[in-house]
Amino acid sequence: MEKVKILWVDDEIDLLKAHVMFLEQKGYEVHTSNNGDEALDMMRNVSYDIVFLDENMPGLTGLETLEIIKQINPNLAVVMITKSEEESIMEEAIGSNISDYLIKPVKPNQILLSIKKNLEKKDLVSQKTSTAYQQAFGEIGLEISSTLDFEGWKEVYRRIVNWELRLQTTRDEGMAEVLRMQKGEANQVFSRYYETHYPAWIAGKSPNKPVLSHTLIREKIFPILDDNSPLFFILIDNLRYDQWKTIQPIIEEFYRVEQDELYYSILPTTTQFARNALFSGLLPSEIEKKYPQWWLNEWDEGTKNQYEEELLSELLKRFGRDIRFSFNKILNLSAGRKLVDNLPNLLSNRLNIIVYNFVDMLSHARTEMEIIRELANDEPAYRSLTLSWFQHSPLHDILRFLSLKKIDVIITTDHGSIRVQNAIKVVGDRETNTNLRFKAGKNLNFNKKECFYIHNPQEIFLPRQNVSTSYIFARSNDFFAYPNNYNYFANYYRNTFQHGGISLEEILVPMVYLKAK
Repeated sequence: MEKVKILWVDDEIDLLKAHVMFLEQKGYEVHTSNNGDEALDMMRNVSYDIVFLDENMPGLTGLETLEIIKQINPNLAVVMITKSEEESIMEEAIGSNISDYLIKPVKPNQILLSIKKNLEKKDLVSQKTSTAYQQAFGEIGLEISSTLDFEGWKEVYRRIVNWELRLQTTRDEGMAEVLRMQKGEANQVFSRYYETHYPAWIAGKSPNKPVLSHTLIREKIFPILDDNSPLFFILIDNLRYDQWKTIQPIIEEFYRVEQDELYYSILPTTTQFARNALFSGLLPSEIEKKYPQWWLNEWDEGTKNQYEEELLSELLKRFGRDIRFSFNKILNLSAGRKLVDNLPNLLSNRLNIIVYNFVDMLSHARTEMEIIRELANDEPAYRSLTLSWFQHSPLHDILRFLSLKKIDVIITTDHGSIRVQNAIKVVGDRETNTNLRFKAGKNLNFNKKECFYIHNPQEIFLPRQNVSTSYIFARSNDFFAYPNNYNYFANYYRNTFQHGGISLEEILVPMVYLKAK
């Protein structure tokens, strides 16, 4: 293995021979220079891994040398060494993107620590993270196999997502695979738990139940509105909890997270059902009965979410919230930019709803477009694509503007999605819906052991086309495929992100309350 090359630049370099010998004994190759001009010439001929740079040198100063170094190699690790502790010098050096800052006289072990911190940090962190997950693996496994309640499942999912995000920065693919297997086991057990308790939750027969889609605004948003301050409610369609945790550091540059919660989506975990329930405060069959003019079923023609603003208006009236609000749907880049320009006109409203549709479009595009399949071929890539979008999106500009105006913000979603792997066979008639994670129809033929079967849709407040309509839901990472051309469709949809069924990723979704810094 090639030795790490170090360049040490100091006008008193002859006094540091002991330090140089110490590093060479540790296996490093050390080159030295007593001035900035010579050091820059050396850099143009040798590829160094790290530079130790004296701040106070005659001729070309350390800061001047640093500026040129960054022009030659912007990513090179540079450690500034100085006798001065003046804040202005420190700020100038740090602003020039140094990797570390040491005050003279430096000890050999300080230099060694700085090298390890800057050059070996990734390997050290990777080893420590893998070891830590090995220790946590048993604990998470015990929790999964124990009798968890809905709060317990939220904590297990948080822990799994935390380890996903930590392990994706390591090179330990073996440990990442162990985590994927453990997450798969968790999803199987969670699916059974959800199927057992869900009917009682939504029928009001359970004294202990989580916040669900149709109770989110009533239980979480109304108390915030009671403070009489303006509130922006931003729903990013199909935003998973791991995607939220990926964009959270960017948002925390200008917002403080007051609440970081998970709530439970209703079934089916699709925009039509979950989001209409969220804005109406009602379950799907209740919407169909109370507002038939605003509800379209799976088997009806037309856009299924075109009356969300009207449903929200009725919800506010039912609970005596006579407030001024706006409702904006962002379906493309130009609409997002127009909303940014219009933000000052919305600040007088008590409540402003923004439905942002990028993540859902990304999910569907990944299924249909080969280039997106390649860009988001697994969960880490999917998260990375979400982060890249957010950093350059009008939504980022919206949040920055609102933070400057000290406006509180809620970020949430209606459901998540899961990367499907395993095709299971189902037979349905022509009127059966096309969703891969749930099916609704009157002549469904399937293996009852492979899915969650609802013979009577009214049991979970779902509409039905006729008395023989039933619903089935895929669990974990399964998806439905018809026997005709089974192998083709099984291969085509495998590894795509889908929603509508039962999994931690689809059901447990974020609700975050932000206050401006």
